[in-house]
Amino acid sequence: MKRLLAFLCVIAIVATLPAARAEEPQSDKTQPPAAAAAVKQPAPEQGTPEQEKAAADKAASAMKRPAPPAGSQVVNIAYLSQEADFPPARSNVQPHPNDEGKLGADLGIDDDNTTGVFTKQEFKLEAVTVPEKGDVVAAFKKLVAEGQKFIIINLPAASVLQLADLPEAKDVMVFNAGAPDDRLRGADCRSNVFHTLANRAMLADALAQYLIKKKWTRWFLVSGSDDGDKLYADAIKRAAKKFGAKIVDEKTWTYTGEEMRRSAESEIPVFTQSSDYQVLITADEADNFGDDLMYRTWDPRIVAGTQGLVAADWHPAFDKWGATQMQHRFQKLSSRYMTPKDFAAWVAVRAVGEAATRTKSIDFNAIRSFVLGQDFTVGVFKGVGANFRDWDHQLREPILLAAPYTVVSVSPQQEFIHPVSNLDTLGFDKPETSCKFK
Repeated sequence: MKRLLAFLCVIAIVATLPAARAEEPQSDKTQPPAAAAAVKQPAPEQGTPEQEKAAADKAASAMKRPAPPAGSQVVNIAYLSQEADFPPARSNVQPHPNDEGKLGADLGIDDDNTTGVFTKQEFKLEAVTVPEKGDVVAAFKKLVAEGQKFIIINLPAASVLQLADLPEAKDVMVFNAGAPDDRLRGADCRSNVFHTLANRAMLADALAQYLIKKKWTRWFLVSGSDDGDKLYADAIKRAAKKFGAKIVDEKTWTYTGEEMRRSAESEIPVFTQSSDYQVLITADEADNFGDDLMYRTWDPRIVAGTQGLVAADWHPAFDKWGATQMQHRFQKLSSRYMTPKDFAAWVAVRAVGEAATRTKSIDFNAIRSFVLGQDFTVGVFKGVGANFRDWDHQLREPILLAAPYTVVSVSPQQEFIHPVSNLDTLGFDKPETSCKFK
């Protein structure tokens, strides 16, 4: 009986094979001609800024956003940036994206509209990129004249202040997604500016907490000569004093890139001979030399700071708390990894969207009041909701600690506690702020 059943099963399987073979080419025949042509069409060559922008724009237009219901309230958001003449990258591995920030805003709009379908709200983004020598002030005034009340800016600190102090900016929420300067959260703070990019003090504190936790308390600080390098070095010194580390030596990097290409293996070991330190901390925001120091120190030492183990708002390797789907959606949109400035622009758009959704309103005053209120939080895929500090309008959020291909930890470290929020152990807490809103 068993043999008969087995024989019948074999016959049944064989009988299905011709039908399966017949179905295989059928899917090709039923494919729409346009889709078939799209499959066969070679991908455009990548490399130049123009090609990268074309690919990003094509990907953005291809994203399927749900159609807003009839009669939806419209929430307009603007994104303002300026072209910059970046120096040639020392490495071809990670070229500087020319659309950094803008694509994060695009993704945020898509997320806002996903929710807007159910709340009868439609979110629209107007993105403006001013030429390198163009007039940012004129562009900002034009956006305000068009009725824009929520404007995300990816600009240097000086431009942030210039725009925030305009009479036209009085009734505008300006989201700083590009300047990490501590002074914008301190003596030069403005009541109409909200910071979604982490400041240098937050990044330095996040790194310091982890190093202290590991009992790596003796630091050798190497700084570049750029203004940003000096400001980051100041933040590191502040963090060392705040958490009890000791900077046993400090040097300024004076070698040129050409000199390093010729003699890195001989010069760096000599340069890094110092007192008994445990961590070599780099202050090199422009990536001019920090990577050269790794694996070339006189003694085997950890490199951290702006290279090696770095503190950042966001990192491509982060995959906890739903971050993986965020990473995939951004890569689908942009064909590259998300950067901290992309993330900051995304958070700014989501903050407006979350406030509009929760208040069920598009009124500027209602949205601003809710963003500043105790009930406001926005999900940022870091395990806790983020919100804005009322004393300097800095986004309160966890900071990632990452090596090039892995996230090592997330600060604040659990050993560092705070009576209100452990997140306030990062950056300027209320008792130490120098911010007096203007």
